Amino acid sequence: MTRPRPNPQQAQQAALSAALSGAVDLSGLKARADAARAQAGQQSSLGGAGHQAVPDAGQTPPAPGQPETPGTQQPPAPSAQGQYVVDVTEANLQQVLEQSMQVPVILEFWLANADQSQQYGETFIRLAGEGEGSWLLGRVEAESQMRVAQAMRIQGVPAVRAVFQGQMIAEFDGLQPEGRLREFLKAVVEGTGGTLPEGAGPAEDPRVEQAEEALAAGELDRAEELYRSLLADQPAHPLAKDAITQIQLMKRLNAEGGDDASEVVAQADAAPGDVELACKAADLQVAAGQYEDAFGRLLSIVRDGDKEAKETARQRLIELFAIVGNAEPAVATARRNLASALF
Repeated sequence: MTRPRPNPQQAQQAALSAALSGAVDLSGLKARADAARAQAGQQSSLGGAGHQAVPDAGQTPPAPGQPETPGTQQPPAPSAQGQYVVDVTEANLQQVLEQSMQVPVILEFWLANADQSQQYGETFIRLAGEGEGSWLLGRVEAESQMRVAQAMRIQGVPAVRAVFQGQMIAEFDGLQPEGRLREFLKAVVEGTGGTLPEGAGPAEDPRVEQAEEALAAGELDRAEELYRSLLADQPAHPLAKDAITQIQLMKRLNAEGGDDASEVVAQADAAPGDVELACKAADLQVAAGQYEDAFGRLLSIVRDGDKEAKETARQRLIELFAIVGNAEPAVATARRNLASALF
């Protein structure tokens, strides 16, 4: 029997999903950029002078300081604060957003007369340097560039907006500790197909490695203790909660190790209203990859069981959904069926 293990990839996907909540559509910017490219290309073919095509998503712009080649638009000039930092104004905003066709652009809104805002910006500048071009930092002084701030619906500073391929994909307002900024940047860069240089992402908590070692050694209690400690310190940790859920399943499977899976399933089939048997059989079926059968068994109790049985089956379903992961089609179907059964 194959036992589920904590899945770092699922954790990264969950982190990205959290980062992308509240995304705002900026497709109009991309449409204007596409139109500008088409117009520039047409003018170029007619021999028009002084018109240059903006780079498309697959075209690499010249590096800062290098001469511009025919048929490309010079990218926005880097700031004196760093090679991967641009001071954004209303005049160069479109150029900056064009860079989002290639790498994520992080727009940081700040105020020149606020010391705390400036210090926050210094952190972003340092992180941009560490990112080595995996993302571009666009700094917007909100008071002098009020129309840019209004266009991005900025209500207060500091504020951060992440744009990729003309779409705003993530945002947050207010001060955040550096660790959270690193997690945000990692989610954005990796979620858009890029990779942060080694050392540029969030530092891995040593308890994660210790917990993985405990799991490999079969020390489930120790592993759960480490993950619970991590969750207590970092309630939004992308791995700890799901890892604990999976460890609890492992423990249940170990406790039922002497049971014949087919016999348990047969007993549950013969007593469809027995929620304890149903949960036990569902655990075994999930471990065997029989997701639809496992979910269907518990959904039947959610629909037809008494109040206590319904809640027990619902909680077990939620746990199993987290273990299997949203990439599995059976999970999406079962989630919809659960919502219908409850409401």
